[in-house]
Amino acid sequence: MPIASKAIDAADAAGFDSALRRELYFFTLYRLLEAALLAFFAFGPMQEWVGAPRSEMLARAAAISYIFIASVLFVLGRHGSIRVNALVGIAADLFFGLIAIIALPQMATAIAIMLLFNVGAAALLVPMRFGLTAAVVAVLGLWGEYLLTLGMPDAIDHRFAELATLSVGYMGIATLTSVLGRQMRWSHSLAEQRGAETAHVVEVNELIIRRLRTGVLLVDGHGEVRLANEAALALLGDAGAGRRNLNVAIPELARRLATWRLEGKADDTPLQVSSDAPEVVPRFTRLLAGSEQTLVFLDDVSLASRRAETMTLATLGRFSASLAHEIRNPLASINYAVQLLEESQSIPIAERRLLEIIRQQGGRMNGIIDNVLGLARREPACPDHMELLEFSRAFIDEYRASHPIEADTLRVTSERKRVNALFDPKHLHQALTVLVHNALLYGRMPAQPARVTLRVDDAGGVPQIDVMDRGPGIPEKVANQLFRPFYTTSGHGTGLGLYIARELCQANQATLEYVPLPGGGACFRIRMTPINAATAPGLHEHPASTG
Repeated sequence: MPIASKAIDAADAAGFDSALRRELYFFTLYRLLEAALLAFFAFGPMQEWVGAPRSEMLARAAAISYIFIASVLFVLGRHGSIRVNALVGIAADLFFGLIAIIALPQMATAIAIMLLFNVGAAALLVPMRFGLTAAVVAVLGLWGEYLLTLGMPDAIDHRFAELATLSVGYMGIATLTSVLGRQMRWSHSLAEQRGAETAHVVEVNELIIRRLRTGVLLVDGHGEVRLANEAALALLGDAGAGRRNLNVAIPELARRLATWRLEGKADDTPLQVSSDAPEVVPRFTRLLAGSEQTLVFLDDVSLASRRAETMTLATLGRFSASLAHEIRNPLASINYAVQLLEESQSIPIAERRLLEIIRQQGGRMNGIIDNVLGLARREPACPDHMELLEFSRAFIDEYRASHPIEADTLRVTSERKRVNALFDPKHLHQALTVLVHNALLYGRMPAQPARVTLRVDDAGGVPQIDVMDRGPGIPEKVANQLFRPFYTTSGHGTGLGLYIARELCQANQATLEYVPLPGGGACFRIRMTPINAATAPGLHEHPASTG
């Protein structure tokens, strides 16, 4: 802030100096006129025009010297200090003016009146104390000349009244112009300050409008787009490229604007201005009352949708946390009952396998509840060192045991003997469950069994698991929205499976992406955090920790 204040002060000083230098220029130009007029009378027929001089040589010497000094000050007035130029100038004016009065007594009154302007101009350009000092020097000089020439034969008897009047005039004009100069300097400084503040506010407003996420267009009465912020240009896409007329760029928007101007009603139906731009809802308002210029606000529908999704997810998170707590109580009772049944001697051996499945799935459900609660509370994951190939084999065995896949196939492939990674085993199990379930359900050709493969690899030193199927693939339009919450193409889905799977991966510093396969089929790839090979042999592995 101090640096900005200094910069503003410097700009103010520069602007004020420029204004004063213009005044000094006219002052020096007036001095040249005075010197030329004095030379005209000094070198002309004096006795015919101004009467007999006391000293013709003194008058001519004063005129020549005054012209030289006035010329030098005129040149230097464009540079150097304004105060020094003004003080040197008024000193020269008074000195040569008094000499001219002594040499040309018949022109004393005229010269004294001319000096009145010089004193006033000097007082305007310098502080008050210097202006008043110049006036006092001028008054003392006039009275000194009067007293010096009082006994001379060509002395004018009635000059006493003129000198008294001129003395009052000198002091008055010096005081008045000094006050005006001070007021002018203060007003100029205030104007410069207000101008700088206004310019700063304008820059801030322009920055705010430019950075608004809502598109803003300024359209005149002829449909010409005068201004557009960055968001508007992004929303317009190709429709706003190089076109300034709204009727040419976006005819539908121009039609709605014309309807609003005539009827005062706006159409709130979403509008897609170009094929590569999102839908927008236009809003109109006049820039000024009675003005033909109109502000057009373009609200991105997708932003509103994302805000609604965020609110829905927040509500769903709170609901899920509450529901998870409610499910955990009966689940604990089920697990306890299974334990009691396993201790019973009357249960046949063939049915104990069913009890084991119930116990395993109860533990898995308890892990899922923990994950849901963790996401709702934004709890961090607990990544652990794991070997992906063995983990994937254990996952498939468990999935087949708990989900009969009948004629479908589910297998693991890898060109590596070991692939080490860093991931939370429970989160990875839940993410793979979602991906495998979707692949078995949707990744099949009509009337053919599903073929799902988990491929484990460490491409480029980055461990990854690909969940691949041999189905019809996913259209590009659908693929762009796969991971959006609540987006689903199935009448029975919730649209949260892939979203939660991606959230689980991101919680483990991993990524989940869709990769289309050449020749048909879909692939969902989980890319994980690599582990240094030097430390891999000593890792604490959890190959069968499936949650």
